[in-house]
Amino acid sequence: MNNEAKKRTSYLFDGVESTLQNTDPEWVDIVANFSQNETIAASRLTEKEQMLCILSALLGCQGMGEFQNMLHAALGTGIDPIAIKEVIYQATAYLGIGRTYDFLAATNQIMEQHGIKLPLAPQGTTNERSRFGDGLVKQISLFGEDMAKRQTDGPVRRRNINRWLADNCFGDYYTRNGLNDQEREMITFCFILAQGGCENQLRGHTAGNFGVGNDKEKLYSVVEQCMPYIGYPRSLNAMNIIDEVSKKMENQ
Repeated sequence: MNNEAKKRTSYLFDGVESTLQNTDPEWVDIVANFSQNETIAASRLTEKEQMLCILSALLGCQGMGEFQNMLHAALGTGIDPIAIKEVIYQATAYLGIGRTYDFLAATNQIMEQHGIKLPLAPQGTTNERSRFGDGLVKQISLFGEDMAKRQTDGPVRRRNINRWLADNCFGDYYTRNGLNDQEREMITFCFILAQGGCENQLRGHTAGNFGVGNDKEKLYSVVEQCMPYIGYPRSLNAMNIIDEVSKKMENQ
């Protein structure tokens, strides 16, 4: 392991137990040199953004073991526990309860190990009466007036899910405090690219990222940050979609 990777891993993973250094030292060196030195050195993201991207990608690809390691690292470097919880809460809309429940339970255990008192302060801003209206407003602000038309002009058989996108996905999650719009669109992009097979949704949220100010260069950096954790195929697919959406928007 080179000196830079050794310094960073010592800083990030102090107190994290792993047997892999004993059983697979070569693999550990390759992974650490790449993920904790080479890709970090190339990043234009802040440390908070790096951690949010990594945790979101690990949720998306269901990488529980490394998620726990990186959660220890994120808390140890001072990332706000509220921001981390918001990542997991919002992931529920994109990954489902079945793929987020265990991650939330593991996060609570690790936060308690770090002396964090649970539950954290509430971050919700809507109630049963306001969640649809506020969610639709948020949806429109991020994706344009066509979002309102889905409620009135969309296919009848999609009426329920179009309403749920407004009141649940956006009204229950995107309206919460703890993360700003740029961060929420960035982590959504990570959830989608990491799980794969959701290219149409990735196109939509690439455009959504552009709309909130996460430009092409930043999205490339987001993909590069996620790449060690999700592999080359999904990363290259995501970059192709960034290029495709960027070109389409330039020609409009």
